[in-house]
Amino acid sequence: MQTLNINQTITAWSSIAENVFVPHTEAEDKHLVNILDALIDQIGEDETHPLASLMEVIGVLIENYENEHIPELF
Repeated sequence: MQTLNINQTITAWSSIAENVFVPHTEAEDKHLVNILDALIDQIGEDETHPLASLMEVIGVLIENYENEHIPELF
């Protein structure tokens, strides 16, 4: 397994941190939903697309926020 190169990681993270984050507010959640919608439009169901895993990660972040903050309708 490859070891973490922290300087390389800092550079990469700095360029994506405004679009990949754990949402803590409704506005942040909405921002992630907009990003996810754009990714879905671009990627569709192509699981081999280079951004498919990013789409999955953002989906999980949204799901976790909504599970904690949005009550279920019965």
